[in-house]
This record gives sequence, structure tokens and C-alpha cells, in this order.
Amino acid sequence: MARHDAQRANGRTATLEDVARLAGVSIATASKALNGRAHVSPATRAVVLEAAERLSYSPNALAQGLRALRTGIVGLLTSDLEGRLSIPILMGAEDAFGAGRTSVLLCDARGDSIREAHHLQTLLSRRVDGLIVVGARPDPRPSVGRDLPVPVVYAYAPSEDPADLSLVSDNVSGARLAVQHLVEVGRRSIAHITGDPTYGAAQDRAKGALAELAEQGLDLAGGRVYFGSWSEAWGRNATKMLLSQTREIDAVFAGSDQIARGVIDTLHAAGLEVPGDIAVIGFDNWEIFTTSSRPPLSSIDMNLEVLGRVAAERLSAALSGDLRAGVESLPCRLVPRESTTSV
Repeated sequence: MARHDAQRANGRTATLEDVARLAGVSIATASKALNGRAHVSPATRAVVLEAAERLSYSPNALAQGLRALRTGIVGLLTSDLEGRLSIPILMGAEDAFGAGRTSVLLCDARGDSIREAHHLQTLLSRRVDGLIVVGARPDPRPSVGRDLPVPVVYAYAPSEDPADLSLVSDNVSGARLAVQHLVEVGRRSIAHITGDPTYGAAQDRAKGALAELAEQGLDLAGGRVYFGSWSEAWGRNATKMLLSQTREIDAVFAGSDQIARGVIDTLHAAGLEVPGDIAVIGFDNWEIFTTSSRPPLSSIDMNLEVLGRVAAERLSAALSGDLRAGVESLPCRLVPRESTTSV
């Protein structure tokens, strides 16, 4: 069929759906083929391009075709039971989408792969425009699929598939920021107590702390990183071990705010003042811990709302034809309070 005949056959300009139907592929595959993305075979790409040519469909029409199929609904699929991660990410996404323009449906898979698959199919059946997938821990997680009919952005926990777009908090630079702050307030003997060593976040935060200490010409107080669990109990026990080995410390960088609370409890029990004798800084800026701590706890904020806003922006860009892949790291920020600085 000639180009103009194809367009006039139904009295309208060809859409992405038309191209996909003529090529015998899904809309997602047609979109990937037209944008030169991976995971599309040369033969399939050729079929899609031929269909686009026959329909007089140009790449400039991609955004038009995608917009024509939009419902104004985005799904947010999470395994974060407490909402500690998903709620601020949801708030950031809603801010970016704009009030009254896009609705975000939150589904909690509770860490269950079967439940997640059910929620995924439910969201797709409602013809959501796209998906934001939020993991329960900041370690790579399985992809929800390569050939879904909508774009997907992973937030906090990256996808194992490098062809997916993932947004993560930069734990390495966040840890460096914590140590930099301690050095800036005059601390030179800094220990590091952190959580479960099987978590990538624990390893990355330790890596960042050690790198910054080395750059500052300082040794790690206590001679090693104290890995354990993400709990106040571990913070207390690790601090007891640390103090039994050396009193030559003037700061503790804790790998989480929960751990930091335990650290402060034990320091107080040992008759040490915070921050007078030993400064303490945490990670996560979890307000339930940071503001109720005595003194209030300095912490590194993962900027989860920013993560949500950027996820929404990347999803909107994908809906307009700008499909990306890979992992993007977003910076953390320091929130100083009385546990490191006297005010």
C-alpha cells in the first residue's frame, strides 16, 4: 500500500498502534525498534521500520502515538511494607506529574513475587501509562519484564537488567559526605558501625567512608568496620565492643539512624557526652529516629522525594519517546543536627 493511500484509508494519521499492528508486534516492541533500543532483533526491527515506512510514520510521530494511548494513570509497584521508602517516592512522583494530570496507583507486593505478578497484571489491565517499581532494599532486583506494553522506571532498587532504567541513591558519596562533615567539625578519630554486610548499601557506605578517611589522611578508629544488623540493639552492642577496645575515638558514623540511636544510648550509659566527647551521625534521615533522639541526630538524607520526582520525569520522557537505559545515581544530602554540632 502506498504511503498516502495508507493514511487516507482510515482518514487519519498513522499512530504507533497502527505500526505495531501492521508489523505484528506489541506497541512496546514497535517503540523500542523505532528508538533503536536493545532487545529487538534485526529482523523485527526491519519489519517495524518497513511498517512505519508504509504508513508514512516518522519518529516525530512517536510521541503523538504514545500520547493518544494515555489514560493519565501510572502504577507504583512496591515491596516496602512500612511505606518508609514508597511514600516519599510516591509524593515526589505526584509532585512531578502535577495535580489533576496523572493519578498514581500504589500496589504493595509485600515482598511476594506471586503477589507482585498479580499486581503487575492488574495495573496493566487498567491500561496504566507506565510503572515505577520500588524495591524494599537497595540491591538489584529481578526485572518485571522486557516486553511490557508500557515504560518502566525502577527507583531505589535497580533492575538486574541493564536495558532497564534504574534510579538509585548514591550511598558511596553519601558516606563520604558524612565523614567530610565530621572532619569539618574537628573530628579525627572516626569509627564506622553499620548494618547487614549482605546489603549493597552497607558495603557502599563503608566503601565511601573508608575512601574519604583515606583522602583526609585518617585511619579508621577501631581498626575495622563493625558490620551487624540494622537495629538499635546492634548499635548498642557494637559500641560496647568498640569502647572496650579503645577510647581513642571522637566520632561514630553509623550506617543507619536506627544503629545511631543505639550508639548514642551506649555512649550516654558510659558517661560520654554527645557531641561533646563523641559526635554521632546516622544515615537515612528517618525522622522518627532523628528528631526523637537525644540530642537530635545528624543524618544523611537519601532524597527519596527527589528520587520520585526524577522517576516521574524519566517516565514522562519515555512516554514522549525518549527511552533510556542504565543506572542513574542521585546525590544524597547532609542534614546536620545537635549530635555532631553544638547549637
